[in-house]
Amino acid sequence: MTRNSFSKADRILKRHEYIRLSASGKRIYTTNFIAIYASGESDRTRLGITVTKKIGCAVVRNKIKRRVREYFRTNKDSFQGVLDINIIAKKGADALSPEASLSALGHLFSKVSLRR
Repeated sequence: MTRNSFSKADRILKRHEYIRLSASGKRIYTTNFIAIYASGESDRTRLGITVTKKIGCAVVRNKIKRRVREYFRTNKDSFQGVLDINIIAKKGADALSPEASLSALGHLFSKVSLRR
């Protein structure tokens, strides 16, 4: 795999992992996203994405998920330590332009790395 790939090892896949994060993780709230993070159980930082049907149709939900994955994929080397992070999209995240959403995600991930 290339260095900037987003492989299965970089993803939170199992339901029990999401439940563990929501039960014991720390939360950071921004206008358009919520980040829940905790120390990771694997050897790398992993990402989970949650976008509910309240946000919009499947096209809109997938667009948000693509943007979050793209930000994580291009910036995952900047994270120090091993974390499991779940990003939850809030209403209004679908109205952001690509540049604004990447900026909002950059702000959110910088908060996560500062509060570790």
